[in-house]
Amino acid sequence: MSDAPRVALTFDVEFADRPTSHGATAAILDALEAADVRSTMFLQGRWAEAEPVVARRIARDGHVLGNHSHHHARMTMLTGAGITRDVRAADAAIEAATGVSPRPWFRCPFGAGARTLRVVRRLADAGYVDVSWHVDPGDWTGVSAKVLRRRVVDGVLAHGDGAVVLLHGWPDATPVALPGIIGDLRAAGYSFATVDALDDVPGRRV
Repeated sequence: MSDAPRVALTFDVEFADRPTSHGATAAILDALEAADVRSTMFLQGRWAEAEPVVARRIARDGHVLGNHSHHHARMTMLTGAGITRDVRAADAAIEAATGVSPRPWFRCPFGAGARTLRVVRRLADAGYVDVSWHVDPGDWTGVSAKVLRRRVVDGVLAHGDGAVVLLHGWPDATPVALPGIIGDLRAAGYSFATVDALDDVPGRRV
């Protein structure tokens, strides 16, 4: 068994909240495929309905799927029944688009509710566990690929083994930065893992 430290690249694949290129998610998949890296991708249900071809490719390429809600609402703003409806709607949409169930992995939109017992219990009742992150380089803020690369690599090296990195499927800088991120981390001795292979996934449990 390798003693190399592990890092998990995770992506929230959702509708963009600011201008971006339509092909960013496909470009991310191209970069991961070229580097032979498997990631964990949390799909928004409505996005999967709108982009079934890309969603199917995510599953076909061997990435681990997770649920990122259906409407991308803050879980803390929903009633208990509303959380359940939203999660189940996303579950059905993702499986219909990809042929793969996203259970048991869930990521709360904006991270809202990830530490809230009411939300976490509802997720558990639906068959999910929340997955948070250790490194948030802010790719969603419009940073350059150069800055993004540095933030990811520095954050992973500071955390060490088992680091979970938060990235998104729509920022233009993300696919541009990925080859450098992967190369730098491999040069530092890291191997790439999906969240199901980690010993300790960040997030609250019931």
